[in-house]
Amino acid sequence: MTAPRPADPPSEDLSRLADLHGVATSYSPSPDRTVAASATAVTRTLAALGVEASTPGAVRAALAARERELGARLLPPTVVGWGTGTPAALATLPEGTRLRVHTEQGETRASAEQLPPGVHRLTATAPDGRTATAYLVIAPARLPTPAARSHGLLVQLYSLLSRRSWGMGDLGDLTELAGWAGRALGAGFVQVNPLHAAVPGAPTDPSPYRPSSRRFPDPVHLRIEDVPEYAYIKDRERLDALLEKSGRLRTAVLEEGALIDRDAVWELKREALELLCDVPLGPGRRAAYCDFLAEQGQALEDHATWCALAEVHGSDWHRWPTGLRDPRSADTARARRGLMDRVDFWSRLAWLTDTQLTAAQRAGREAGMPVGVVHDLAVGVHPGGADAWAQREYFAAGMSVGAPPDAFNARGQDWGLPPWRPDRLAASGYAPFRELLRALFRYAGALRIDHVMGLFRLWWVPQGHPPTEGTYVRYDAEAMLAVLVLEASRAGALVIGEDLGTVEPGVREALRERGVLGTSVLWFERDWEGDGRPLPPESWRSDCLATATTHDLPSTAARLTGEHVELRDSLGLLTRPLEEERAEAAADTGEWLALLTGLGLLHGAGGSDTSSEEAEIQAVHRFLLRTPARLVGVWLPDGVGDRRPQNLPGTWDQYPNWRLPIADAQGRPVTLEDLAASPRLHALMAVLNEQGQAPPGPAAPGPSRA
Repeated sequence: MTAPRPADPPSEDLSRLADLHGVATSYSPSPDRTVAASATAVTRTLAALGVEASTPGAVRAALAARERELGARLLPPTVVGWGTGTPAALATLPEGTRLRVHTEQGETRASAEQLPPGVHRLTATAPDGRTATAYLVIAPARLPTPAARSHGLLVQLYSLLSRRSWGMGDLGDLTELAGWAGRALGAGFVQVNPLHAAVPGAPTDPSPYRPSSRRFPDPVHLRIEDVPEYAYIKDRERLDALLEKSGRLRTAVLEEGALIDRDAVWELKREALELLCDVPLGPGRRAAYCDFLAEQGQALEDHATWCALAEVHGSDWHRWPTGLRDPRSADTARARRGLMDRVDFWSRLAWLTDTQLTAAQRAGREAGMPVGVVHDLAVGVHPGGADAWAQREYFAAGMSVGAPPDAFNARGQDWGLPPWRPDRLAASGYAPFRELLRALFRYAGALRIDHVMGLFRLWWVPQGHPPTEGTYVRYDAEAMLAVLVLEASRAGALVIGEDLGTVEPGVREALRERGVLGTSVLWFERDWEGDGRPLPPESWRSDCLATATTHDLPSTAARLTGEHVELRDSLGLLTRPLEEERAEAAADTGEWLALLTGLGLLHGAGGSDTSSEEAEIQAVHRFLLRTPARLVGVWLPDGVGDRRPQNLPGTWDQYPNWRLPIADAQGRPVTLEDLAASPRLHALMAVLNEQGQAPPGPAAPGPSRA
């Protein structure tokens, strides 16, 4: 079935031009339905790619120019090769074309065969004299399969307070969690939310998925007392006052029902870090800091410069004086020199945060974790933040990433994140993506990629238009995947793609071919092409992280008790009568409980509602162990019966998204120390250890991971 065409459908020429630039003119929200994009959306998207298409004449001229360009081109800007074979793109070169490869390792070769992994420079000279230069990405054919199944914990770090943290969870807490979970719980990993640098403000956006920078972490996560210079702070009176205030923040959250106040935490930590940075570094520490500055180079200088300028001019660079909106301008260079103390301060914080992140990963591995810390890569960055300023040539001006209308959201979604330009990425050999991944893999045993479908295409929404008036823009998925596999393999890390929701055909297959694991959530795993009933465990895929829930979904306890429906009703979010929603939720849960009972996984129930619910949560995780999934994740709040979601999509100020501490079934906050002593959590983790680590099905092909 084809939906009615929009009021201004693209012309034939505009459609051809769009196709040549990777811009879609239609999309399919379901297999039996196609929706055409508007000419306005297509034209605005082409304009963001530097293509003038506002009139029929401009379209014809741009189309002719693009066809000439592609017809004369010997090579695309970036060529991909897998393993040791010859890159497929070279097969189309004219016979007799001479090749020269300057490898990343410093060699010069006359062939593109048997090249080492890396990003090389390729020059091709055709018999007719035409010459082309391209980046040549050589990546391993696939990432190694995990050597054995492992289970781990999923947690939003800010929600994990200890008796030492300053009002929100920090990297000291993460280090403790990793060491304890590896040794005492047999966990193989701990997965956390994105720890990217946030955009400063009053108030700061609490969402970790709309950061200022994905390249650099946020110093709000620092454990102040773990910084070596802490012991040498001279103004002890001022420091003691900060410690007293931090204790009040912690007490307010843990004992008085207050929400996590990131801004208040940062205000205290920033003042403490000012004191820390007044302490001179010892020779060894100074040398390590200088090495970090040299290694991070221009990217760190840009980030620290943005932070220093934001202190003076505000956190949206679009509102800065004109000369400062360009990171390479003479005005910016002068401003940087004038703010050098602040630039050094922010550079120092980036280094300190990097060292504590590295320590957390080391703690996990030393505790026996085969993976360690799994970090999360957000799908984009804030338009006014550091990355969008420092790399502005790579972002599409006037565009935002989102999602088209579908069965769950008829209005579509606008996430407020500027998309990368695929043409500029390709022309750079995907340098920004490579540098981003390399930075994250410094301290990650695995990387979760939010909305991994964005490696293939993203829904672009023109500024000032609703999400319904957007269109898809395609990326070179082979090149994006090659860079991802290359950087992950260099780090010896796994990659987990968040591939929930609408996924176009072929995406999961392409990810699986390259060893990228998917994400499978129990409540969504049904036989959608058959009778719609819960999918039996043996029918699940093996190449995935299997979980019962995520940070955007109800906790398992809330789903089992139906409390998630009551919450949505109290906030006015239901689109149907409450009784209908209750009945549907109960039927859904009932089908799963029937399957768990039929498989003999539900036992130990009886007595109070709480004990029955606890037994059901254990049964859910026994079920996950019956699947062939290579990784099994436990939402840490499920271990203590927490009822509240950390994020409730569709809300802003109606619900305290990203500001809740982990709590028990009665809503009482639970500290890291409480978790370590919790009989309920230990009983759940015993379930995950009782059947061993080997999945029942065969591993996916590929070498084992040591």
